[in-house]
Parts: sequence; structure tokens; C-alpha cells
Amino acid sequence: MDSQTITILFVGDERCGKSTLLSDLDQPFIFDIRTRRGDYRLEFYDTSSPESWRLLWPDLVILCYDISQRLSLINLQRVWNKEVRTAGVTGDSTPVLMLGLKRDLRSENDPNGTIYPQEAYRMAQEMRLDKYMECSAVTGELLEEVFDDICTTALKTTTSEGGQSEGGCTIM
Repeated sequence: MDSQTITILFVGDERCGKSTLLSDLDQPFIFDIRTRRGDYRLEFYDTSSPESWRLLWPDLVILCYDISQRLSLINLQRVWNKEVRTAGVTGDSTPVLMLGLKRDLRSENDPNGTIYPQEAYRMAQEMRLDKYMECSAVTGELLEEVFDDICTTALKTTTSEGGQSEGGCTIM
């Protein structure tokens, strides 16, 4: 049985942690998984892809920001969310998730720079995103849970129900 390919696009500012999350291998980052429903090939791309990410028609989009940099979250809302929606990258049924990276750099001593989950979740709801997640690729904190959520959502895009969440944004 042939595997079904699912394209996942990570977008966000440079140095927000996308490549660290996926590793520094050549793109696309490819993961083959097997479930009871079949075999799947997940192809992960990010905005530093050698190919123009605007030419992809991804099955799932993940908006990424650096938890320790407020400007990264502002850019997510003002630039990246609008960019993926107006560049024709997403369709009406394409799930869009929000991922906070560099969780290990969250600082209690810098309340103006650090973004807490409640604030990011509220922004994800305002942007009408399907899910909010966060993790640290460096320490591995919540990394497995994030990949589980991404894979679960990605696999749902292959069903008739699709991968969008019912009733708005959910938090991991």
C-alpha cells in the first residue's frame, strides 16, 4: 500500500526556533508513520526552505513564535497570519495551529518580554486558529506532546471531517 503524503508548513520569524525543532537536515524534513488506517509520509517545510514556501499548498500550517521575544508574537499576528492567509497558501479547510517555541527561555524576571500561555492562547483565539501549543526543542519539554498533536491534526486532514477544531481554538 502506498503512503499518503501530508505537507506541513512552519512559518514565523527567523531564529524563532523552527529549524531547531525540526533539526538542521535538508528540507523537507520527512517522517514516515504507520497507523491502523494506513501509511503516511509527513513532509515538514519551514520558511527557510530552499523552495519558495508560497508555492506550497500545505495540508497543515503551524505559526511559530519565540516565547521569550514579544516582537516575535506581534509579528505572528501582524505579518505571518496575514501572509499565509492572503498568499493563497491556505484553503478554507486548512487547519492553522500556533506553536510557542523556546519555552526554556521563559523568564519570570522579564514580564514585558516573556509571553505566558494565557496571553498566547488568547491571541490564538483572536486569530481564529485551531490549536495553541508550546515546547522547548533544546530541553525536550512538551516536545513529544507537540509532535503528537501535530501528527493527530495532520492525519485528520486526510479524513472527511478535516483537521480543523470544532468550536474554536484548543490548548494542548
